[in-house]
Amino acid sequence: MINSLIEMFSLSFMIRALIAGFLISLCASLVGVSLVLRKNSMIGDGLSHVGFGAFAIASVLHFAPLEFALPIVIIVSFFILKLNENSKINGDAAIALISSSSLAIGTFVVSLFGVNTDINNYLFGSILAISKSDVIISVILSIIVIALYIFSYNKIFALTFDEKFAKSIGIKTNLYNIIFASLCSVVVVLGMRLMGALLISSLIIFPTLSSMQIFKTFKSVVISSVIVSTIAFIIGLIISYLVATPTGATIVIVNLIIFIIFKIISFLKS
Repeated sequence: MINSLIEMFSLSFMIRALIAGFLISLCASLVGVSLVLRKNSMIGDGLSHVGFGAFAIASVLHFAPLEFALPIVIIVSFFILKLNENSKINGDAAIALISSSSLAIGTFVVSLFGVNTDINNYLFGSILAISKSDVIISVILSIIVIALYIFSYNKIFALTFDEKFAKSIGIKTNLYNIIFASLCSVVVVLGMRLMGALLISSLIIFPTLSSMQIFKTFKSVVISSVIVSTIAFIIGLIISYLVATPTGATIVIVNLIIFIIFKIISFLKS
């Protein structure tokens, strides 16, 4: 066991996955609290499908997938905000519309042009797909996400619980909604390399749902989510290496087990 762990962390691609994944898990847990409490948790799923479509197009055009997908996903997140303001299209319908269309476009492009890329890497993620440049970009963007979240913490808190009240006390709600949408987009695009389009939303949702079973204040849920998310990632990464299972799926299963444990604790406390 110990020898296997030593061997694991002697591999360069595992070190890259550990660094990038740890930071992505941390960022995902931060934005996840507000998304879940605002009942917008499916935005992550929608944006991940947009990222899949962008990754597929980048492969066809021989562009760097991460750099190509990020601005596209950010722009689409702004578009979703505008659609949410349209009374004719509610939030869920807007996300479903964009999500299914993007997934279809990505699959169509990959099939039509016969891209020499395993589509499963895009859908379910792959630690082998994380390059040195991806790690550098992940570190830089993760630090920016964390810094912006800390700087905007009070504003995000107000927007999470009562956007109208936040606007009435002078908070520039449109600006901070755009900032928050950008943070979500960055987290989703970074996380797709590890988790894939179909699993990245779980990295955002599960830690918050688990934490909410026990903790009741916003701050305590945020702190707990960060701890749960990073621990679940590390355990999932180690298990996936030791038993040769898909990393993204293993991390999700670990998160599911933690959620069940927290649910049992909550039940016993009540």
